[in-house]
Parts: sequence; structure tokens; C-alpha cells
Amino acid sequence: MQASIRHDWTLTEIQDLFKLPFNDLLFKAQTVHRQHFNPNEVQVSTLLSIKTGACPEDCKYCPQSARYDTDLEKEKLMEVEAVLEKARMAKKNGSTRFCMGAAWRNPKDRDIPYIVKMIEGVRDLNMETCMTLGMLSKEQAITLKNAGLDYYNHNLDTSPEFYGEIITTRTFQDRLDTLENVRSSGMKVCSGGIVGMGEKANDRAGLLKSLANLSEHPDSVPINMLVRVEGTPMADNEDFDHFEFIRTIAVARILMPKSHVRLSAGRTEMSEEMQAMCFFAGANSIFYGEKLLTTENPEANQDMTLFKKLGIEPEKREGYSDEVTEAALLETVTEAQAPSLFYDAAAN
Repeated sequence: MQASIRHDWTLTEIQDLFKLPFNDLLFKAQTVHRQHFNPNEVQVSTLLSIKTGACPEDCKYCPQSARYDTDLEKEKLMEVEAVLEKARMAKKNGSTRFCMGAAWRNPKDRDIPYIVKMIEGVRDLNMETCMTLGMLSKEQAITLKNAGLDYYNHNLDTSPEFYGEIITTRTFQDRLDTLENVRSSGMKVCSGGIVGMGEKANDRAGLLKSLANLSEHPDSVPINMLVRVEGTPMADNEDFDHFEFIRTIAVARILMPKSHVRLSAGRTEMSEEMQAMCFFAGANSIFYGEKLLTTENPEANQDMTLFKKLGIEPEKREGYSDEVTEAALLETVTEAQAPSLFYDAAAN
């Protein structure tokens, strides 16, 4: 019997899932996962920072905020052809989706024509497209949809109750409004959050409740583990318990059975064994390559070596080309060859 798709989860129900014995929780999550996905396929995305740093927001986890001294080199919006060259390398290295992120509160109308050209160029490579540019108006969302943008990422970050402890320059409702603008335009929603920011267990349950009770579940749900960056207010946060992270993955899978649950920031801190447990718990998407916006990520060849150990293959996306051979995926990716990816923990 397949798990039902629900949008009416209570906080108590979600808390009870977190409290299950670890083996029972993982068994339940894996059972749900197999009802909707091939358990031995993982969707592979590449993320490129197309505009880095100088963001006016005050997100306490983020090295891209102009309010913190993190020694991050600021970069203006990239040239369109430079972005497309990175997309070509990403496709060669095995990615089927190319995600582009800009450190903005929201894109200005003067930026939109360049963004449209990037989307159209990546689509011409027969790759899925994703962007994260901050808040979007209804009109901007429609423009990006008409250009061919498949996914838009905008994370909720944490529970509504804890949100004000992390960010004061935009509200939780602002984030929900952007998600509504994206969904109503016809684009697919990518939205998740971050754990390890000092939140309580109830906040992790509250984050997942907010995502699972949206009118439609996000198509992709990135679960990030805080990457502590010197210069940000969270640089000295305590280590986050790895079992609690795996539990969060498992509960996300149970609550949102048809969503891709993505291992995002923090994978550098995860052993192969922990990542394998996350895949068993229902994670079936990764960002792939040496960096995610502004923090390190396992190199592409390491990811594919792990896939080979686990018998996992990159997910084939219907309607998009997948011409990369296993030999190409497993070859050593040098620093010069690998796509230059940059990541802040939220990718928002």
C-alpha cells in the first residue's frame, strides 16, 4: 500500500516520527522511498554562483552577506557565455540539471534580460535549469518561466518560530510569497532548510511541517547541514549530531514521498558511511562537484566513486540528454576541468 500524499501533518505527528527507534524510522522511510523512486538512482545537479557576495540580507549563516567579514571575494554578475561554458563542463561531468545562484535580495529588472539568456542557453544544451536569485515578484516569475526555467530554489531555512533568530531583513511570509509566485507561474519549486543553526528539535519538525503542508510539496527538498564560516555569527556553533541529520532526511522522505530530497551543504563533513545512510533514509539528489556557492563540496570523482561502491547510478531525466559514460564519470576531475561551484548554506 502506497503512502498517501498529505498536506495536513500536525506537529505532534512529525515529532513522533523523529522519536521512532532509528532502525524503525529508516525502514519506514526506505519503504516509502521505494514506492515512488528507484532506490539505486540519485539525481545529480551542478550549482554555479553567477553573482557572489555583497548581499544586503543579514542571514546569520551566510558568508555572502555584506554585513560580515568573511574574506569572500565579491564578484559581479557573470557574462552569459562564461556561465554557459560552466554548464557545458557540468554536462560533460555528469550533471543533468544546472543551477545558477545569485547573492541578491531580489533581482532587479535590469538583470532579467541577462538571466533569460542564461536560461535559454542552458536549455539549448538539453539540461534542466534551476535558479536561486532571492525573492521574486509575480511578473518576474512569469518571465523566467516563459524563458524555460524548470526549477526555482527558495528555502524556508527553519521553522516559523525560530526564523527571527536567524534573519531579520525578510520575513518567513516573504519566503512563502515567493514560493507562491513561483508555483503559480508554472515553475517547479525547490525549497528546504538548514539544520545545525542552534534550533531545537521542535524547530526541525516545524520546518518540515511548513514544507509538507504547502498546497503542493516542493519538487526538490534540499536539507543542508550548517557549514560554519569564520566571520559569520554562527562560526562557533556546536557540531550537529549526524544521527539527527539522518533522521531529518528520513522524516522529510516520509512526509513528502514524491519529492526529491537533496543532500546539500555539509557533505564535506560527512563520511561515505553517513552519506550511504542518508541515501538509505530517502535522499536521492545531490549537488555535484568541488564547491556549492561558497563552501566546499566533495569533488565530482569522489561522488561517482561512492556511487560505484553503492551500486547507485545518476538518475536519467525524461526529455533531457544523458550522454555521459561511466568511464567519463569516474575519470579524475582536475581543478581546471571541474565546474567552479560556490555555495552558501541556504542557496536562497
